[in-house]
Amino acid sequence: MAFFGLIGNDQKLAAQDYSGRESASEKAARKRREAHHRNARAADRQGQAWEASERSRQDRGGWWRTR
Repeated sequence: MAFFGLIGNDQKLAAQDYSGRESASEKAARKRREAHHRNARAADRQGQAWEASERSRQDRGGWWRTR
């Protein structure tokens, strides 16, 4: 029975088969970090766009500044 030869060496087999590979929990953590960075970049771009439009609006003036 070959099956009985596998009992007790599962940690050894796992170390051999998955050595050097990213674990599922490490992959999930990496994906969360990447998603956060992607959202942070989008928020930065949105803030810079708002700042530029606000600056141009203030430079342009309006009817309240002409009086």
